[in-house]
Amino acid sequence: MPHRVAFAVRCSRALLSPWARFAVLILLLAAAGAAVLAWHPQRLMTAHGWQPHTSGGAAVLLFAVAYGLCTVAFVPRPLLNAAAGALYGIHAGLPAAIGGTVLGAGLAFVLGRFLGRDALRPLLRGRVALSLDRQLSRHGFRSTLALRLFPGVPFAAANYAAAVSRIRLLPFLTATAAGSAANTAAYVVAGSRAASPTSPVFLLALGFLGVTGVAAAVVARGVRTRSRDAADVPTPAPAVSDAGLPATPARKSA
Repeated sequence: MPHRVAFAVRCSRALLSPWARFAVLILLLAAAGAAVLAWHPQRLMTAHGWQPHTSGGAAVLLFAVAYGLCTVAFVPRPLLNAAAGALYGIHAGLPAAIGGTVLGAGLAFVLGRFLGRDALRPLLRGRVALSLDRQLSRHGFRSTLALRLFPGVPFAAANYAAAVSRIRLLPFLTATAAGSAANTAAYVVAGSRAASPTSPVFLLALGFLGVTGVAAAVVARGVRTRSRDAADVPTPAPAVSDAGLPATPARKSA
């Protein structure tokens, strides 16, 4: 009997170990990705696949839940945002899209925090990864807000990076809602006017997306250039005295 208890304890420890939980996370994400490839749930977000079956406030809420689940399964958010505008217009589509964005970010954060963080944190290496971890851990709201405002950062990557860091859930979700609002609104507006692509509203939304995309590319290129220049600057060697010891600065006379 004691041997059985000890065996059960060892099995439970193995199943709850960081790498076992990380394997569960990988399996869940792989299953979600496979489901997207097999069933194409994004088709439900089109006028022919969704709207004839549901309407009203309950449909908007259901859409937000489906939106959040689809983002965890790596369905692109621009497609979902445009679908929200096409199905429900700006007034209902924008809250549904932002709600789905926050829900999807929260689900990914919780999954990454409880299933992947303990296994991944010891593997953090490199100046960029460590710097991002420090920024998210020390300045969670501000750093997450910057990531969401920057269109070039993948949504899922930002979610799991935050989950591995020490940022708390509430600042992460609040910054996600605030930082994603402008870009999400542009896609929702574009989707709501997709039937009239020459309308001023549609063209203005596309112009906003184009400007933010170009600005993101310029900023990203500047960051890469500064990082490369910083890496090329040689570190000055310490001064050495004639005796082979590090030289000490001369004291100023009184």
